Amino acid sequence: MKIIFIKLLLHKIILFSIIIYDMKIFFNIFIIIIYFSEKLTYYVLKILIRKGDIMKATPNVILQIKSQYNKFNETEKKIAEYIINNPKGLIYSTISQVAEKLEVADATIFRFCKKINFKGFQDLKITLATEFTEGTKSYANELIDENDSEQTIVNKVFKANITALNDTLLSVDSKIIEKAASAILSADQIVFYGNGGSGAVAMDAHQKFLRTGLRVSVYTDNHLQLMSVAQLTEKDLIIVVSHSGSNLNMINLLDVAKENGTKSIGITSFSRSPIGEKVDMSINAISQETGYQFEAFASRIAHLTIIDSLYISVMLKRKELTDAAVKKMRNAITLTRI
Repeated sequence: MKIIFIKLLLHKIILFSIIIYDMKIFFNIFIIIIYFSEKLTYYVLKILIRKGDIMKATPNVILQIKSQYNKFNETEKKIAEYIINNPKGLIYSTISQVAEKLEVADATIFRFCKKINFKGFQDLKITLATEFTEGTKSYANELIDENDSEQTIVNKVFKANITALNDTLLSVDSKIIEKAASAILSADQIVFYGNGGSGAVAMDAHQKFLRTGLRVSVYTDNHLQLMSVAQLTEKDLIIVVSHSGSNLNMINLLDVAKENGTKSIGITSFSRSPIGEKVDMSINAISQETGYQFEAFASRIAHLTIIDSLYISVMLKRKELTDAAVKKMRNAITLTRI
């Protein structure tokens, strides 16, 4: 019996060893597959990045500069443009070298760093170095030249719009979107205001929010804007759209709204702007000039996307009411069709 038991035990040990060995081979094969798949992924990503098919994240330093650019004086704009156009050069330069290139004082560079919320030049360099994407020469949009081919123009315009969306996505605080959506839901009526290109964004917002069943309206004529805002109360909400954030008509509207206790949301392209400082909630897009006024064009795309985000957020919070409102609208629109 003992011999049989020992034979059985040996058989089980041998069988277990074979299984372990097979598992080891399988595990080794599995490791090899993972290794080569990672290598393949690395090289594919490298090729795609070279071709520009993958959006590179813009460093927060650059986003901060772009969002405040409109408030800079001429000297500060010169420094801002140097950082945006030469991020790698800045990382490996001293404050004196940058000051000499720009023909400004060291203290001017230092004050600029403080203005964009850094402790100094060294703090700016360290932060930029940790966020910098290797291989990127510049975070500025490519300027459109009158000699550019049609394909080049198309590429530059699309890249400007994509960059504006990508940079805005990285900078927009979802908590502000949530807070704005709650303000919209709790308001008796919501009024959208804008002039020019921003008026077109306001009108787009109006036609979207009509679908929610909320009381919404829009005004793009300044006299009508003032007449309407004067009738609002503390239970209402206004949403003003302005690329520059310094439109005098919108500023006057906000002053009247404040006197009435009416809450306000501002959608602009610059965080430190008169409108941004006056509104209760400020949501900012980020874009940069590419020449031939494409700065405003790119920001319009970002503003429309902010409106879309607000609309979806509100719609999901009152889905049944929105569905009912949309059904009524669709039934009414059928009257326009043959």
